[in-house]
Amino acid sequence: MDLLEHQGKHLLIDGGLRVPRGQVVTSPEAARDAASALGGRVVCKAQVATGKRGKAGAVRLVDGPEEAASFVSELLGRDIAGHLVETVLVEEAVPIARELYVAVLDDPTSKCPTVLFSTQGGMDIEEVSASHPDSLHRVSVDVREGLTGAQAAELIATAGISGAAAPALATALEQLYAVYAAVDAALVEVNPLVLTDTDEVAALDAKVTIDPGSVPRQQALLDDLPGGRPKVLSTDLESRGRDLGLQYIELDGDVGVLANGAGLTMTTLDAVAHFDGEAANFLEIGGDAYTKATPALELVLSNPRVRSLLVNFCGAFARTDVMAEGVVAAIEELRPTLPISFTIHGTGEREAIQLVRDRLGIEPHDLMDDAVREAVDAARAASNSGEELAR
Repeated sequence: MDLLEHQGKHLLIDGGLRVPRGQVVTSPEAARDAASALGGRVVCKAQVATGKRGKAGAVRLVDGPEEAASFVSELLGRDIAGHLVETVLVEEAVPIARELYVAVLDDPTSKCPTVLFSTQGGMDIEEVSASHPDSLHRVSVDVREGLTGAQAAELIATAGISGAAAPALATALEQLYAVYAAVDAALVEVNPLVLTDTDEVAALDAKVTIDPGSVPRQQALLDDLPGGRPKVLSTDLESRGRDLGLQYIELDGDVGVLANGAGLTMTTLDAVAHFDGEAANFLEIGGDAYTKATPALELVLSNPRVRSLLVNFCGAFARTDVMAEGVVAAIEELRPTLPISFTIHGTGEREAIQLVRDRLGIEPHDLMDDAVREAVDAARAASNSGEELAR
């Protein structure tokens, strides 16, 4: 769940950080009034949940109220990377002595929160970090202790910053980590974090992503955000899955996947990638979701990119024969013509395998790798032939 910039800054203010004075507007007239109240020279920024707004021409420093009104008139209603501009943040211009970059994020490599800091802040941080990896400094954080003052100070020193600005920057890092932890964020990024000409620290941007798994316990925070709850960005198929009570995530590949349990489903996606394929979706039908096999299969097949179907069941407490019965019935009802590969192991596997043989005429693979290879090869063959498979 991505927050808009002004919503992220609301959280930063609560965390003790300085952000520029600003006002969210929805009309050119309001932009004119806001710019006048903020001293005339302001920055106008489209409020859309996407990056690279500057390169898209959606951020501009203007020199007065009339220019602010004109630019906001251009912005409102524009499409920025698939997002419609409905609001614009008008902020006071801040005297910048130095631009920096900082982020606190979930790091799958270290399996703990990581704080990133760079002296190369600005729009092209990805390119800068790729071409000058030594400019990006990091520290892994023990979640039981949080980011300590000593860690923050060492990170600033490692980046080569000393003098009066160093303690203020270290404090800002601690505050940003505290915000990250308090709101169950997956990411808190400020680019740029700036030093002013008086060595004050200010956050000129804010990108905050709330971990979707924490949304139920962050209800009060989300309800209190200025501008209301952020929109949950999802595709049409993901919205359909949510309405059905299914955990469906649309991906970019062409191998449709049905598996039971989140762990097995993730393993299946990894196996597809290992054999040079691309999965079309994450969709697990474990627990009571096996009763929704027909709408689940219909959801997978509704993706026009899907060229093959991979079914992977492994049961312990869950019975594979019960899950297989649901999927076999769904296949019989929907009658897809695309290639289908099965692998089944665990409780009830003999009955499940025989069920698939007898009713579908498909021989499940003993090894998951063989089923994955078959599904990947089938999708590749269909894609290479340019064939549009009937659903």
